[in-house]
Amino acid sequence: MEVVVTARNCEISDRYREHAAEKLARLEKHDHRIMRVHVEVDCEANPRQHDRAVHVELTAFSKGPVIRAEAAADDKMGALDLAVDKMAAQMRRAADRRRVHRGQKTPVSVGQALAEVDALAAAAEAPEDDAPLERKVGPIAVVGDGPLVVREKTHPASPMTLDQALYEMELVGHDFYLFVDKDSERPSVVYRRRGYDYGVIALDLGAQE
Repeated sequence: MEVVVTARNCEISDRYREHAAEKLARLEKHDHRIMRVHVEVDCEANPRQHDRAVHVELTAFSKGPVIRAEAAADDKMGALDLAVDKMAAQMRRAADRRRVHRGQKTPVSVGQALAEVDALAAAAEAPEDDAPLERKVGPIAVVGDGPLVVREKTHPASPMTLDQALYEMELVGHDFYLFVDKDSERPSVVYRRRGYDYGVIALDLGAQE
């Protein structure tokens, strides 16, 4: 397995590279298909963020889905160890999820999920006393005086089954996963509820026609 270490705002010693290779080699027992792991180390000079001064992001490339994990600590070794432990936990969880019989643990239906979303939206729209004023930032409405931060990402995607989307969600360590359903060809989101309980929301692009 190849380990590539890059850094921003700091230097990486040979000892650190050896430590990273040794730690990451342990991941092969969870996924023997891993071919390369990219370790990105970012050192933050802000003294107010001393306990999170170093951010490490791991990206593992294999014959299967890409796996990502990240962590922050007050030093490079600590951040690396936390990120590796997190990636190992994600791999174990993904493997466990694949062993759960689909007939015993099925995601919440789209109808039920949408009903819950509608209920949350209705509660959010309910008028409240002393509610913060809404302001416009370009085409986006912002409530209150808090700053607006918009982060945009675009990822290549291929249609996949719901089972594959659940598996890849576990591998990246997120609580939701956006995908195109292979069966319905609809943009969909699967999200974590409790344990192995999941919900699914799908968009019907032809509903307004």
